[in-house]
Amino acid sequence: MKKRIVIGTGIVLGLFLILLISLFAFRSRLLNYTINRVVEKVESRYPVDFTIGTAEFTGLTSVVLSDISLVPHGQDQLFRTDSVHATVGFRSLFRGRIVLRELDVANGYLTAIKNGDRNNFSFLFRKDSSQPIDTTSGGRNYGALLNRVLETAFDNVPEQVDFSNLNVTYTSPNRNIDIRMPYLTIEEGRINSQVSIQTDSLVNNMLVKGTIDPRDYNMRASLYASDNQGIRLPYVQEKFSGTVAFDTLHLGITDKTYRREKLTVKGSAMVNNLVVSHEKLADEDILLKEGAVDYVVSLGQNLFVVDSLTEVRVNRAKANVYAAYNNADSKIIDLKVRTESLPANDFFGSLPPGLFETLDGIQAEGELQYKMQFHVNLDSVERVVFDSDLDASKDFKIVKWGNANLDKLKGPFMHTMYEYGKPIRTFMVGPANPFYAPIGQISPYLRNAVLTAEDAGFYSHNGFHEEAFRQAIATNIKKREFVRGGSTISMQLVKNVFLTRKKTVSRKVEEAIIVWLIENLEIVSKNRMFEIYLNIIEWGPDVYGAKDASRFYFGKQPSELNLNEAIFLTSIIPSPKRYRSSFDSYGNLRSWKAGYYRLIGGMMARRGLISQEDYNNLQPNVRLYGRARDLIVTAPDADYEDTTEFELETIDMLGF
Repeated sequence: MKKRIVIGTGIVLGLFLILLISLFAFRSRLLNYTINRVVEKVESRYPVDFTIGTAEFTGLTSVVLSDISLVPHGQDQLFRTDSVHATVGFRSLFRGRIVLRELDVANGYLTAIKNGDRNNFSFLFRKDSSQPIDTTSGGRNYGALLNRVLETAFDNVPEQVDFSNLNVTYTSPNRNIDIRMPYLTIEEGRINSQVSIQTDSLVNNMLVKGTIDPRDYNMRASLYASDNQGIRLPYVQEKFSGTVAFDTLHLGITDKTYRREKLTVKGSAMVNNLVVSHEKLADEDILLKEGAVDYVVSLGQNLFVVDSLTEVRVNRAKANVYAAYNNADSKIIDLKVRTESLPANDFFGSLPPGLFETLDGIQAEGELQYKMQFHVNLDSVERVVFDSDLDASKDFKIVKWGNANLDKLKGPFMHTMYEYGKPIRTFMVGPANPFYAPIGQISPYLRNAVLTAEDAGFYSHNGFHEEAFRQAIATNIKKREFVRGGSTISMQLVKNVFLTRKKTVSRKVEEAIIVWLIENLEIVSKNRMFEIYLNIIEWGPDVYGAKDASRFYFGKQPSELNLNEAIFLTSIIPSPKRYRSSFDSYGNLRSWKAGYYRLIGGMMARRGLISQEDYNNLQPNVRLYGRARDLIVTAPDADYEDTTEFELETIDMLGF
């Protein structure tokens, strides 16, 4: 029995040895057979010539492939490399596949070229022709495209990678991108690389470190600037006339699913020392010391969604964000922002420097919570939805003002007027100024005309006219620029006293925050706000305030203004520098002013601000005296008799 066992064992070992010897003897043929199958598979799937010069074993499982190239039919060469050293599994060879466990690539060159409609790379992103094509839906499914890219990338990550001198270039008539990677290593899931990216004339040098787990579609990577220039985003200056730069960027994917033609990706990102500069955002560079986002993003056919589970952090302030863009039938944009109650000091302390200069240094107690909802169909922007609420706890208060002390509105203060960013005049807003007029000494006609035209709900709202703001958003979307502000008197006051007149996003948001503080903390009364407003707004050439305007145009005190004069002064508030265009060379109001008089007078009459007799006697004409007469009346022997007759009727264009 023992002898039979020994003989049997010897036979088995002998057969195994013969198998190993045979496998070793024929492994080159097996390798070449597998290589040929891979080449055939690639060339049958894509319109390319795929070439591998030589393939041979250098060890038991180590192979070297030389002179590899990929050339699309009728196009320039897309990829080539001098040599690839790899470790393969015999099991994969028997299956006619090559599964690389370790990969060492030297001198790799990926060259993408685009010239008009011709390029040598788009074939990689086309769907498999064997799959049925959905002809019922329009547009490109970027979710499907990104899913194929992610799966191709993750499924082909070897266990160990050592790239040296990897080069990627993209060339087109308008773009030149050159990426040089002296080394890239992946070992036990850890990524290390050095990268230099040149986009046209902009060069970024950075280090990349991270981890990757291809089986779970999990990857984290950090980009660090390897010089003192930081990392700057390309083409921002060219396309948007701005700059975006940062020191460090952390990116991560933690999960991805693809169901029903929709890709959902989860992950996180964080940026340090982000600097954003654009004249439409703020006057100064915006600095964000730390910003982060935990995101859930979905892409599908004509659909892009940032799920409400997405949390954005700006310094210490956190908010949940929902955003969606759907262009299946119409272009629809939705945006929702919501914060939990957070300490007010964290809210103000998290505002990026350079974004809200006036609020820098402000300190507060209590808690704040913010909610915002925005919806617009770009095919019917007049139906835009916009709701914004900032709620404060009962114990909320300001313990220290920042650069702007809002308490100065309570008493006399020095005010400087600016034009094109330069100071042109400084004057006292208070009784010490002989041109200052207390609100009780200003004609009720002027007060009511200004309220009717500029902000009819001033005494009832909390600083914001939501419907006017929605109309302003709709107009700005249509014009694709800031052409209408939807400002209340409270907002105009804040703009004049505390802010510049530049139309930037930051200034508008800062204006809203300051108005909210003044109104909700009841820093001053509505009467006091209106009084200051009437004493500082511009009414002509170096003419500021109701008293100065009354004397400049009519040689009167503001208390003596009649209804005709009040409506005229109200009409030039939006464009005071164009005051002369309201008159002809004889000093008569031009005929087109009649419509404005009917509009404002009609609304004042319906609200009971003037009598019916006042309205019936309303005439679009005024008599000029003082400096205004010398500047406006240029015709010889000027006559102030206006023989034009006007048929007055009520025109309620604003829906009041």
